[in-house]
Formats: sequence, structure tokens, C-alpha cells
Amino acid sequence: MSESFLIANEGSIRFISFISVFLLLAAWEVFAPRRSLTVGKSLRWFNNLSLMLINTLVLRYSLPVLAVGFSIYAQEQQWGLFVWLEWAAWVEVILAITLLDLAIYWQHRLFHTVPLFWRMHRMHHSDRDLDVTSAIRFHPLEMVISMLYKLCLIALLGPSVVAVILFEILLNALSLFTHTNGYLPVSLDKKLRWIFVTPDMHRIHHSKYYVNETNSNYGVLTSLWDRLFSSYSDDPKDGQTNFVIGIEGFSTLQRAQYLNGLLLTPFIEPEEETSTN
Repeated sequence: MSESFLIANEGSIRFISFISVFLLLAAWEVFAPRRSLTVGKSLRWFNNLSLMLINTLVLRYSLPVLAVGFSIYAQEQQWGLFVWLEWAAWVEVILAITLLDLAIYWQHRLFHTVPLFWRMHRMHHSDRDLDVTSAIRFHPLEMVISMLYKLCLIALLGPSVVAVILFEILLNALSLFTHTNGYLPVSLDKKLRWIFVTPDMHRIHHSKYYVNETNSNYGVLTSLWDRLFSSYSDDPKDGQTNFVIGIEGFSTLQRAQYLNGLLLTPFIEPEEETSTN
């Protein structure tokens, strides 16, 4: 696949990639689920898919340019580190994807640390189950901030347009994968975790009652950052099939499990927000 073809058909390629991965993982959940669900799929899927549509529209109409378009502009303006480094294209692509993934890791940690950001991000954690649609359950305000952060990264790094397109495809695909309620043999899961983030690994990040579990396993593309920066958690205290998913004070509120309540999450207070370390 040539660079010109990839750039010219970026939208179609990303859409086809997303739909293909989504359907494949959704089928995996049906035929080999890891956990029993506590909430019916119809309500959660309606909420989460509606949020994806809302976020798409908000990003398109609130920002003049998104990641791929901005990377084209940055290249034209000769902005960023990679513009000044005459490295082989494949080296630049690998390094750019690695650095962007590292930056997203630290962004994720920041959204758990800064109270204002956490108010937005906790909507993602209010999901009472995890499945493939949980990967698209984000508040529109968080999506706008995340995109602005990504645009700043592109301006600083100056990655090639191809690197940005490939990163966006990988980010979407692996985020869907890590949220999937699909069963992997434990032995295979443990081997994959040395490099990749698996569903069992990321699921721990959505633990309801243990702060040290929620504040762990932030990675998306690779587990290496969690291991390197001491945020890796191997197994949930209550076991993979028994621990409770969600966020205390919101997962029990009916208003927080419907679309209007989800959109209000940053602005409402939980009934209680106690944690166990």
C-alpha cells in the first residue's frame, strides 16, 4: 500500500478497519465471553454507540482540524522534531508511534490524577461491565481535550502523515481489543502481556473498590510503559471473574446509566466515593 494511496483514502481505510475489528471482537464476546454481564447489552450498547456518534460530531464541528489533517499541515510548515531528522521512513514511523503511545499513556495517568480531568474521565469508568463498546464510551469534553493534546504532540514531533494514520488505526483497534469481554487462555494472556495490553490486564483498570487497581494498567498499545513506570498490576485482588467493575457512587445511580446522565457526569456528585487501598 503506497503512501499516496493511504493518505488519499485515509477516512475509508480507518472506517473499514474500525468496523472490521469491532464486528470480529463483538462476535468473540458472544461465542467466548470472559465474564457474565450484570447489565443488559441493549441499554449499554445504545448509550456507548450514541456517545461515539455525539463525539464524532462534536470533534468535527468544534475543531477546525483533526489529527491527520493537522499532520499534513505540520509537514507543510516543517514543524516538529522528525522534520529535522533524516531517518529512514520506517524508522520514523516506528519511533513516532512509540512516542505517541508513550504520550497517550501519560495523558491517561493525568486524567486519573488531576481532579478536573477525572470528572470527565470517570464517565468511562462508570460502565458496570466491559465489552467492546466500552472502548468508545468517553465524554465529549474529554474527547476534545484529548484531541487538542494530540495536535500539540503532532506539532512538537512532526511525525509523517503515514505514522499518524497508522497510529490512529492501531489506537482504535487495540482500544477495542483491550476492552473486549473475550476469553483468552490464561497461559496465552500471560505471554502476550510481556508486550501487549490484553483484556484481562486492562479490565483490572476498571476495578470498582480498589484505588491501586484503578490507578494501574494505563497502557493502550503496549504494556511496557506500565512495567517501566511502576503502574503494572498483574491480577485483581478478587479474581478476574469476581471483581466488581465500575465507579462507586455512579454505577449505582440510574441517572448515570442513561445517556443524559452520562453526559452530565462531570457536573454531578456521586452518592458516595469511598475507596479501599
